[in-house]
Amino acid sequence: MKTISKGILLLLMCFSIFSCSKKKDDFNAASWVDPQIGSIHGRWFFYTPASVPFGMAKLAPHTNAYGSGGSWEPCGYDDRHNSIEGFGHFHEFQIGGLVAMPITGKLQTTPGTLEKPETGYRSTFDKKDEHAEPGYYSVFLKEYGIKAELTATERVGFHRYTFPKSKESRIIFDIGHREGESSGVTEATMKLSGKNTLEGTIETYPEYLKFCDPEKRVKMYFVIQISKTPESYGSFIEDKTFDSQKETKGIGNGMYINFATKKGEVVEMQVGLSYTSIENAKLNLKTESEGQTFDAVKAAAHEKWNEKLGRIKVETKDNINKVKFYTGLYHALLGRGLASDVNGSYPRHDGKIGHIPLDSNGKPKYNHYNTDGIWGGFWNLGQLWALAYPDYLSEYIQSNLDFAKETGWLHDGVAAGAHSNGVQTNCFGLMIAATYNCGIRDFNVDEAYKIAYKNETGYNNRPFGSGKYDLSYFVKDGYIPSKDTVLANGWKFNFGASHTLEFAYTSYGVSQFAKALGKKADYEKLMKQAGNWKNIFDPETKFIRPRYQDGKFIENFDPMQAWRGFQEANGYQYTWYVPQDPEGLIKVLGLDLFNQRLENTFNVSQKSTFGGGNGIDSFSGLEMLYNHGNQPCLHQSFLFNYSGKPWLTQKWSRTICDEFYGAEPLHGYGYGQDEDQGQLGAWYVMASMGLFDVQGHAAMHPTFQFGSPLFDKVTIKLDKKYYKGDELVIVTKNNSKKNRYIQSASFNGEKIENAWIDRKKLTDGGTLIFDMGVNPNTKWGIKTPPPSMSTSN
Repeated sequence: MKTISKGILLLLMCFSIFSCSKKKDDFNAASWVDPQIGSIHGRWFFYTPASVPFGMAKLAPHTNAYGSGGSWEPCGYDDRHNSIEGFGHFHEFQIGGLVAMPITGKLQTTPGTLEKPETGYRSTFDKKDEHAEPGYYSVFLKEYGIKAELTATERVGFHRYTFPKSKESRIIFDIGHREGESSGVTEATMKLSGKNTLEGTIETYPEYLKFCDPEKRVKMYFVIQISKTPESYGSFIEDKTFDSQKETKGIGNGMYINFATKKGEVVEMQVGLSYTSIENAKLNLKTESEGQTFDAVKAAAHEKWNEKLGRIKVETKDNINKVKFYTGLYHALLGRGLASDVNGSYPRHDGKIGHIPLDSNGKPKYNHYNTDGIWGGFWNLGQLWALAYPDYLSEYIQSNLDFAKETGWLHDGVAAGAHSNGVQTNCFGLMIAATYNCGIRDFNVDEAYKIAYKNETGYNNRPFGSGKYDLSYFVKDGYIPSKDTVLANGWKFNFGASHTLEFAYTSYGVSQFAKALGKKADYEKLMKQAGNWKNIFDPETKFIRPRYQDGKFIENFDPMQAWRGFQEANGYQYTWYVPQDPEGLIKVLGLDLFNQRLENTFNVSQKSTFGGGNGIDSFSGLEMLYNHGNQPCLHQSFLFNYSGKPWLTQKWSRTICDEFYGAEPLHGYGYGQDEDQGQLGAWYVMASMGLFDVQGHAAMHPTFQFGSPLFDKVTIKLDKKYYKGDELVIVTKNNSKKNRYIQSASFNGEKIENAWIDRKKLTDGGTLIFDMGVNPNTKWGIKTPPPSMSTSN
């Protein structure tokens, strides 16, 4: 039997007692989250337990962040490590900085290494002395006898350190080194600004800015309030110290404060953060910490997580699936954090400070966010946010519209106002269209349409950071040729085929937006672009195949070869990438070949856990038939709904939930594959409820296709601002591990004959019932396939 993390063991042992003491309406969703799941080989922004949903202050222990490569590779915290080098505050895509570390004894200003922690201030710890939950983290630092505790509000980090008796108690502040994805620090400043107060700035030059927005930098601001007055202080540059120096400026630098402590003495620290100014960091600190205690903030953080997580209540006797569900949901609400201050200030692209309009109470009408790209997010995050968190999705859209109003272009990844496009494409036009299609429209629709249309058709003077650098080929020639592109930092890639497919799909989404607004000419142009995928379909091999600019298909084509024309995937995987028109793909492949290949894909891929097997690598599944550990494949198990075999969608979507997803630090999302800002967790949430949309809500009238629901009952609270219904209830009768096949279904008492349903019916509220059985019902769900571009424009 596989081992599971200590958090789950404790949870399962005490849950029966806990549940008896709680009222029915007091469901504690946050108690089912285990942050350790998947924390081996996790991304920089992945493990930040001391935070609130979508917060700016994301506090976390670091085990391998100091001096990291600064790109995108996993780092920050790894559950296999047994020493901590400090506690960081900023954790976003391409953003990192400000690390604090409490110590006692000899002053050291570098952390040492994992292999030799004694060479610096790094401290070992025992796993039994570590605890993580949504909104709180604690650990006992063995080297120093210090218990460290962390929690947070939206923009303020709270520390509580319980010191031993020592005449040499200290706190080290590192500001001048690479941390996680930050890349190089270009300048860091810090000063003792009052007897108990420090403040400073950090400026970094992240790897992706170097080619997306080379003139820009990421700037972070902070103010630190400490409960105990330092007896002495100093600054450092690397391992050189400067006693009694009140400030520092440069790189590789930081400060330290010293004091004596009694046994069990508690020193608390509140850290206000901002991306705009020290003044706003002070304002954030004052607004969110004044009059607060650490325990009150911890309790409030737990309740904020509980409210968000509790919008979806699952009921099941399978506690492991429940833990996997709420941990996946937690991840979907963790990334893409606040960039705006309490007064509505946020960092603009031009380096100035933007201001969100205020309501009648003087509060910002919405928030502004940092974000990685939405590449693949339409198959998980977008669907989930639209269903249960439309309030956040609306703000997320508005953030990009504000950016576009300033710059004239959408971004698909932004870090403190600067382009940080991680995949050199841009799917945000589709995201805007899908949001509109879902009925979430409390933004300027005309402005949103214009910029979404420009995103699919505009290439003149397009900044590289906006993505789609090769869009002119797609618009003018109907496909993007196979050719190398070399970035300013020396990276080389060739993604013509995958970009052709992606741009065709996103064109379809915006075409539906155009149709809804009665823009006939735009609609026809975009629909033509949506069919451009056929221009790189090779009728001889029956695969999507890259073509040169002269029209010839590339030679020596191997559909299993990764990277040659395909981003983070291969030709076999990307041939399925026609989500706007599965019926069109069936037509060119032929139904028999379509099903034969798709069935073989999953039969073979099960042997490698639907990814890279046991290989601990974000890209370990790139040369497989199917790779659930990365975005391009995530719709494929639901394609059987289109090909007349919906029972195979039920079989394989359930099997992926059971086998790819685990409940351990290593086997959480495959084995160390890429849980990219909650995208894989969000996929589990949707698939385990039995709902998924291959088209990513790109159609003017979105649908959900059915999979195999895992839970006896799911209750989703619907936001009355956006939807007619109060709640959507999904009831699964005769549910068990063996009973994975739908025998029949109904919604609000009306029989469902097809393996799909209009999304609006569900958001109008009601009860969706599935009757399950051990054997496939091959006569159910085959009457009419789900809508596709070829069958429903």
